[in-house]
Amino acid sequence: MERKEIQLLVISLGIVFFTLLIILVVIFFYFLKKKNNYLVEKMESELYFQSELIKTRIEIKDQTLSEISKELHDNIGQIVSVGIMQLNMYIQSKKAVGTNELNDLKNVLAKSLDEIRILSRIINKDNLLQTNFIEAIKQDLERIKKVKHIQYNYNFTGEIPNITEEHDLFIYRIFQEALHNSLKHSHSDLYEVKITTTDALFTLSMKDFGIGYDTKKSSSGSGLNNMKLRAKLIGAKLIIESNEAGTNVTLEYPLITPNETTN
Repeated sequence: MERKEIQLLVISLGIVFFTLLIILVVIFFYFLKKKNNYLVEKMESELYFQSELIKTRIEIKDQTLSEISKELHDNIGQIVSVGIMQLNMYIQSKKAVGTNELNDLKNVLAKSLDEIRILSRIINKDNLLQTNFIEAIKQDLERIKKVKHIQYNYNFTGEIPNITEEHDLFIYRIFQEALHNSLKHSHSDLYEVKITTTDALFTLSMKDFGIGYDTKKSSSGSGLNNMKLRAKLIGAKLIIESNEAGTNVTLEYPLITPNETTN
């Protein structure tokens, strides 16, 4: 082999080596950038999840304070006022108070005590959510029944699922918003709430029998958007069906991740 051929071969090999080196460097920095972007997106997603979690906690507390305020004003305040009026009547009459009058006053005080117990459950909602958010849902329905004189059918099938506290809060808040929207717009006097758990799926369904709406036209509402966003954040599926017969809101939350199902 001549000297010039050797030189050309060396130059060619050098060019090939240099080109491969450049390609490897480019690939390295490309994947490094992709990894950094992934880490940044993951961090941003986690921060967004935490911000929504804090927002959800605040909304639940605000809802609780609003419920306490309504209970104090609309129920307990009125009942106590009736009791005070009866006492004033007895004092002004200057007559001996009979058994019937005392029983009437006893019933008023007993009713106010029942309302205070309901108020106590509302105040202790945070503690209840940490242990059993399903019971919190049932207590909300019972409170609505007593306060607004609305009937409900409740059915729970399966066992209490093992769900993280953060996801519990999102599920409970979705239920709260669905119930609040229905009470505000549907004017339904009957609700059906079904909770079903299997090994793979937790399903929460709430149906009213009031005024329905066009889900496409109402999709821009902040309440519905919040429900859909929170369902997406916890990997759940939210199904909203509405017509002239009423509205049905169903939340499907997977209890087994895709990785677990393949093992």
